[in-house]
Amino acid sequence: MKDKKKMSPALFWVLVWGLGIAGQLCWNIENQWFNTFVYAKIAKDPTIISWMVAVSSIATTISTFIFGTLSDRRGKRKPFVAWGYILWGCFTILFGTTEFITNGKAGNILLAATAVVFMDALMSFFGSMGNDASFNAWTNDMMTDKNRGGIGAALATQPIIGTIVGTVTGGLLIGSNDNYMRLFTVMGGLVICFGVLSLLLMKDSESLKPNKDGTFFHQLISAFNFKEFFRQKELVWVLITLAVYFTAFDVYYPHLGNYLIYFLGFSADSIGLLEGIALIIGMFIVIPASKMVNKDQFGKAAVISVILSCLGVLLLGIFGKPEAVNPSTLLNFNLIIPLVFFGCGYVMFMQVLSVWTKQLFPTESKGQFEGFRIIFFVLLPWLLSPLIANPVIKSTGKVMEAGGEVSYLPTNVLFMISAVLILLTFIPLYYAVKARNKI
Repeated sequence: MKDKKKMSPALFWVLVWGLGIAGQLCWNIENQWFNTFVYAKIAKDPTIISWMVAVSSIATTISTFIFGTLSDRRGKRKPFVAWGYILWGCFTILFGTTEFITNGKAGNILLAATAVVFMDALMSFFGSMGNDASFNAWTNDMMTDKNRGGIGAALATQPIIGTIVGTVTGGLLIGSNDNYMRLFTVMGGLVICFGVLSLLLMKDSESLKPNKDGTFFHQLISAFNFKEFFRQKELVWVLITLAVYFTAFDVYYPHLGNYLIYFLGFSADSIGLLEGIALIIGMFIVIPASKMVNKDQFGKAAVISVILSCLGVLLLGIFGKPEAVNPSTLLNFNLIIPLVFFGCGYVMFMQVLSVWTKQLFPTESKGQFEGFRIIFFVLLPWLLSPLIANPVIKSTGKVMEAGGEVSYLPTNVLFMISAVLILLTFIPLYYAVKARNKI
């Protein structure tokens, strides 16, 4: 039974931003610091990172479909958000304990690498339960014509705020002594707190009703009715656009931290400030982007975002070389300017595609359709991107050998290749705009 008392608008926005930022901080740890953690504590080998993103993407997709279907059947999002966040925070903290497996011994690297992949998968599974399958569906349930621009802006800027705060704060928590355990404990604890808060204060949409279609297994399998799915041409092309863009994104972004630290020479507690300067400036793009979204100019806004993203990554590849930067100062404009373009493009793309996608979901199965979004947003990009990034890093990256271990460091070549891949986004985007114009 749903709570009879309505949730106040103020509380709604507190939860939208609180749960959103807490979740993005946790995702930032996985995207930004898990990879530098592996290089610092396990081994400097991109293969471990490739296994992490591949296995965790599968766990994320499975979780989203399972809990998206469950929340649709029960007509409730709140318990899945709350307990998902609580367990998400717990496994984030437990992930940090994998560093103690190696204990400085090379022979334990395989065991530690396996543990890292396994714990990352568990974290992703419960993170998707709370965030992807439930929180995102909850915001979709609550979306109206009046607040869609605000929700779209929130969902688009939260990853950037999470990146800025998570990178800056993360670097400070890790410090010069590589104290990653402190980072995972603080951030995991924050996510647990917001899980408890949602358990006490969140209310589901009054319009959300249980949607049962036979048994749970039947309803879960029915989501894979691809014949019906492909009839929704606009949604299909929008999701393919999402997949192509984020395949290119995941080729370079997971390696950005290691690129700045190990190739360009910055410290872990300074790269957050460097990225933060650029991304804070980039956040101002949400103002014109929100106006375009409210005017239904999705195609135009998406084109601009792809151009900005491509330009930023390309300039980073051209000017991001050791001889062209000074790691003793943050005032490296040959890095900041490309990162500003990238930040603007990324924020705008997230904002536009978030709203565009959600508006096309069937009303009766929004939670389940979050699973389709995750297939194109997470699963396919995370499975495909390592197949590109790993061989590029091993063939064009900087190779170092110490203590019998070989280290592979990403270089600027990875970003130049990624810029070309970003341009491929225009192909499905063209068909998405064409399908929308037929409506």
